[in-house]
Amino acid sequence: MNGSATAGEWAVDLTDVAKTYRGGVEALRGVSVRVRRGEVFGLLGPNGAGKSTLVKILMTVIRPTRATGTFLGLPVGHKPTLARVGYLPEHHRFPDYLTGRQVIDFYGALAGTPRRERKARASELLDTVGMTAWADKRVKGYSKGMRQRVGIAQALVNDPELVVLDEPTDGVDPVGRRDIRAIMTRMRDAGKTVLVNSHLLSELEMVSDRVSIMVQGKVAAEGTIDDLTLDKKQYELELVEEHAERARSHLLAALDGAGRLPDVNERPAGSGILHATLRSGEAVELHARTLRVRTTDAAVMQPMIDALRSRGATVASLRLIRPSLEDLFMAAVTDPTTGAAFAPGAAMKRKEPRP
Repeated sequence: MNGSATAGEWAVDLTDVAKTYRGGVEALRGVSVRVRRGEVFGLLGPNGAGKSTLVKILMTVIRPTRATGTFLGLPVGHKPTLARVGYLPEHHRFPDYLTGRQVIDFYGALAGTPRRERKARASELLDTVGMTAWADKRVKGYSKGMRQRVGIAQALVNDPELVVLDEPTDGVDPVGRRDIRAIMTRMRDAGKTVLVNSHLLSELEMVSDRVSIMVQGKVAAEGTIDDLTLDKKQYELELVEEHAERARSHLLAALDGAGRLPDVNERPAGSGILHATLRSGEAVELHARTLRVRTTDAAVMQPMIDALRSRGATVASLRLIRPSLEDLFMAAVTDPTTGAAFAPGAAMKRKEPRP
């Protein structure tokens, strides 16, 4: 999944997508997104970032101001392509008087799926989403999680190449979220492409092959989580000490022998965070009984461990860590100049009116 892809391998290949609403409000400001065939792709962003606008452009619900690229190999906006797509909107509503089986049959008919085929697939899909026991009961009696499960089933009734899921785990309990993650994984294993939008970052981190983070109508970052955190990985070493000050003393002594420390008068007292640099160039951060070294090379840590053991210190843990998807998300939505989160919404006024 990490290698380059040819044009035929892209399920979604968009370049410079823009949408400006009446009054000069820009919802999308030059968005470029690529989704490989056969992967789970997570679309992230705060409310108003433009995610729903982008999805609606793909689904031809709204027309872009500007867009180039392809959707399942054909130009964006080609309506017959939608027959190869399954879609679960965020705020979907099924008729309460229908049963789960009838919902699937109804939406299969709307998608042009032959009657015999959709009847046969209804039972199979209801079993896939764990709704067999409720297949012939009315939607009126379903919980939110059950409606989500049936929603995923109806998105698959036409055997689509690409499945677009908008907040599929919204309102679903932990067991249901686990099951939906498993369903997405099975879709990918079956060769389908899944484009999923969710606010539950931990959910996406477990299932997505790649992610795109949108902020104020633009893509702030895109790639695998490993790619996005490559230069942010570090070793974290923690000592076993009843008193944090004793642990800090051990760590300072080890650093004195291996790195360049600030002068004693410039070192923060107590539990303050201390920043230093090893002689080999790696950045170091010391906080209480925990030491973090910006490196992925285990050999760099060995002299530090030897120095600590020579002082009688006991290492509780040593692990290579990377930022979580939530960390990446918060970094992307935070203004580096102020340290505050960007204002909600992608809406921005053009400085000059459009001609």
